[in-house]
Amino acid sequence: MQNLIDELVGKAKRAPRRVALPECESTNTLRAARRVADEGIGTPYLVSPRDVIESCAAEAGVSLDGMRIVDSSNAEAAEALAKRYMDAGRERLVSAKGARRKIKRPIYYAMMMEELGDVDCTFCGHTNTTGDVLMAAQMIIGLQDGVDVPSIVALTQTPGFEGPEGDVMALADCGLNPEPSAEELASIAIAACDSTSSLMGWEPRCAFVSYSTDGSGESPSVERVREALRLVHERRPELKADGEFQLDAAIVPATAAKKVSRESEVAGRANVLVFPDLNTANTAVKLIQLFAHGKGFGHNLSGFRRPVADSSRGATVEEMVGDIAMLVLSSD
Repeated sequence: MQNLIDELVGKAKRAPRRVALPECESTNTLRAARRVADEGIGTPYLVSPRDVIESCAAEAGVSLDGMRIVDSSNAEAAEALAKRYMDAGRERLVSAKGARRKIKRPIYYAMMMEELGDVDCTFCGHTNTTGDVLMAAQMIIGLQDGVDVPSIVALTQTPGFEGPEGDVMALADCGLNPEPSAEELASIAIAACDSTSSLMGWEPRCAFVSYSTDGSGESPSVERVREALRLVHERRPELKADGEFQLDAAIVPATAAKKVSRESEVAGRANVLVFPDLNTANTAVKLIQLFAHGKGFGHNLSGFRRPVADSSRGATVEEMVGDIAMLVLSSD
């Protein structure tokens, strides 16, 4: 079994990107940035007050060679960036005065740079909360067309599993939306397909997972899944999405042949699984990790117009480097 992170890092090295890191008060952020630069995954743009960057680098024993320092405490540069952001043409969710106030925080500074194309992606969440990251991304970057809510896709790797893409599968939403509506579930599916295509180069085949297969069960939750599928077909008719399917009907060809009595490009061959709520998605990932001794990766936020990662505050340097590699791949 090839380690999935090694595979993703290898892919990222072939197309390195400019990565904004606005949490330079963290020694692990700077250690991860050093690895990203040394391994050729991307060019780190360290977005924080210069004195914070330099003192933290000294504490971590990290050289800043090959990395770009963006001094967010430089008032003149911040004012110029905020003006460029407001003058760029898109309707903004923040006023000019609000932009000048928000840019004092490095996370907003970094995302304004990304929105303007000065960097390709933003990696944060190691010191900021998920709420902080979501608020900044929604205000500064915004959601992509056809998407109502952000979500998180997990890539799982399960020893011994032989699925349509080997031992790897994409699951959503694994972190943000407890009880999504049909509209939100459709958004989650669309974003999961787009993220998986960027990360893995797969043609997404998205299955909406349920306890019911093609009408074998009836309940409000099943109706919600069916409506979500209808909305996906309406919003993005080119996507291969189908359901509702029980898990085995979604990924096991022989079971799909018995349970799905119609033509389907997805049944038995799904590589993206969209769960009806966060309870089932989170439990599915934990079951893979604890019972199957598999691995789950991914803190990328799907659904935003540009790539943003919400790292775990407990992430190791190794995990951060892997997440940055996934973020770089999402920047294509």
